[in-house]
Amino acid sequence: QVQLVESGGGLVQAGGSLRLSCAASGRTFSRYAMGWFRQAPGNEREFVAAISWSGEYTDYEESVKGRFTISRDSAKNTVYLQMNSLKAEDTAVYYCAADKGITWSNTHYSAWDYWGQGTQVTVSS
Repeated sequence: QVQLVESGGGLVQAGGSLRLSCAASGRTFSRYAMGWFRQAPGNEREFVAAISWSGEYTDYEESVKGRFTISRDSAKNTVYLQMNSLKAEDTAVYYCAADKGITWSNTHYSAWDYWGQGTQVTVSS
């Protein structure tokens, strides 16, 4: 079992930066692929980024490539999402997720096994 707790959300102006953190409990954290998703009001939860258990492989949703960076620190049981050049359309609740595989099987939210409670990111234009 893995428990995930996100932090770092907030209000930022367009063009600004935020770093989200996701603290995981459970000794098997280092064996899991980790990801970030987001959900805006009225929209389905969408994939943002993922990182393999080793950190060797990453993937990003097209609209965040070059602006967001996912990373992990297994010693701290924490995964991060550095978000730069934020846009109003990045406004959403951001969720941390874990996939029990060493890499993720699918970027659709239904394929992921564990979820945090979410943190709000609001970008003002």
